[in-house]
Amino acid sequence: MSTTEQRVAVVTGAARGIGAATAVRLAAEGRAVAVIDLDEAACKDTVEKITSAGGNAIAVGCDVSDEAQVEAAVTRIAEELGAPTILVNNAGVLRDNLLFKMSASDWDTVMSVHLRGAFLMTRAVQKYMVDAKFGRVVNLSSSSALGNRGQANYSAAKAGLQGFTKTLAHELGKFGVTANAVAPGFIVTDMTAATAERVGMGFEEFQAAAATQIPVQRVGRPDDVAGAIAFFTGDDTGFVSGQVLYVAGGPLD
Repeated sequence: MSTTEQRVAVVTGAARGIGAATAVRLAAEGRAVAVIDLDEAACKDTVEKITSAGGNAIAVGCDVSDEAQVEAAVTRIAEELGAPTILVNNAGVLRDNLLFKMSASDWDTVMSVHLRGAFLMTRAVQKYMVDAKFGRVVNLSSSSALGNRGQANYSAAKAGLQGFTKTLAHELGKFGVTANAVAPGFIVTDMTAATAERVGMGFEEFQAAAATQIPVQRVGRPDDVAGAIAFFTGDDTGFVSGQVLYVAGGPLD
């Protein structure tokens, strides 16, 4: 068994969408995977997809914005799978609205899951990475980090994750730990379906309209993002850190 095959990966928000695709991709590359989501039962499909293909995965229920739950989850992962040295901070929520309609709760919820969650998860896992002198942290940003109408909270959180990523790269690099961010553009997920509903468009119509604005003339799929994440988690990417990779089908103006 190679060193890569022995790595333990943690993927948050992995019950569906980009997180599920990432968990499956990392498992296919030989990693044991902790599939984390708010509802442990919701992780069943992802775990079964991995184990039915001969992989090793466990489902873990955890609110990533809750400090005690995060500590308990990471301790359990270390005990059941081994020391986690790959972390993908993917968990996220939407509370879209125009600024004058956005409640303080809408703002706080998005910040708690995206930013506080990434902070708590990374803080809990980094000690295992430092001990192993190897670690890969990948944070999910978004093209919305550049600004997007109706997403003041989400855009600010995703921009914040880019700053968080670069700081981690500075602080943890000397321990063999890299930190990078992947920023998806339009990806077909439950979250983009919710955006279509918010703006009053059918999802198919919404996708078709988006595709006309993308240089490759199609919308993205979760597997497109999973491939980029997998690149950053590899053993041979130890000299790539502090980067933000936009997975958006073309350059963003």
